[in-house]
Amino acid sequence: MPAITVENVLALPRVATPDPVAARPRGVASVTTAPKGFEGEGFPVRRAFAGVDLRALDPFIHMDQMGEVEYAPGEPKGTPWHPHRGFETVTYIIDGEFVHHDSNGGGGVITNGDTQWMTAGSGILHIETPPEHLVVSGGLFHGFQLWVNLPKADKFAAPRYQDIRGGQVALLASEDGGALLRVIAGELDGHAGPGVTYTPITLVHATISPGASLTLPWRKDFNALAYTLAGKGTVGAKGRPVELGQLAVFGEGDSITVTADAKQDPRHPTMDVLFLGGRPIREPVVAYGPFVMNTKAEVMQAFEDYQAGRLGSIPAAHADVRGEAS
Repeated sequence: MPAITVENVLALPRVATPDPVAARPRGVASVTTAPKGFEGEGFPVRRAFAGVDLRALDPFIHMDQMGEVEYAPGEPKGTPWHPHRGFETVTYIIDGEFVHHDSNGGGGVITNGDTQWMTAGSGILHIETPPEHLVVSGGLFHGFQLWVNLPKADKFAAPRYQDIRGGQVALLASEDGGALLRVIAGELDGHAGPGVTYTPITLVHATISPGASLTLPWRKDFNALAYTLAGKGTVGAKGRPVELGQLAVFGEGDSITVTADAKQDPRHPTMDVLFLGGRPIREPVVAYGPFVMNTKAEVMQAFEDYQAGRLGSIPAAHADVRGEAS
């Protein structure tokens, strides 16, 4: 699990451990296990938010952990051309490569530690595929895709694409150096990540050494989620167990804690956790297929607009890539 790492974590800026007297620790409201499924043309995913009330997730809608999978030659898969409206897609690649193209001209190859941040807004078509050389050779593939809701006032914002290289993320260390933190978007303890968002959020990928405990300051007006990408440990001050594929939802407070077990699986020697939180939008959500709107009528209009070609068209240079939009 390379993502972006450093030779000497101790040389990085430190995130101070919050004072438990002044900063109230958040309790753990729930721990859920992501069911496994398939997405696109058949690549394996874990549905990270399955079974969790949308009110606890707000402003997030959906998240898939893609892989971790070791593809044989000819096996790597992606998605065909498809539409989106009303939200943002965030695709973060930990291992492997993914190629993105969209009808607004955005796109490129993202690999170890890179992020593609696509604001669908008023409507866009896009495609995500493994590069041809990876299809031929096979190889390791691992990442996640997160859907971030847009408030009603921004549902029809102009589409945009952010290409965030792994080297652009803010790299931090926990106070004792036991964890490496990558701030992708938002801010943590005054350190800002490169992702520009409509909805105020914080998105952090942490690698926690065996036996280390990580306590992060967390905005009181944000919700707080921690998804285990690899390894095992505990969440909260009371030490509730978590492992690969489990999502912890925290309650109210000012700080969140995750502790890695001292003994980890040799295949995953560290515990990797995705921390995410944001200011809830608290608006009606009607999500169906590739659209996230506020009313059923708006979703139906999105389908009509897509069928009428008003959400964009496939660029001529990519019209023969992985079939028609669907």
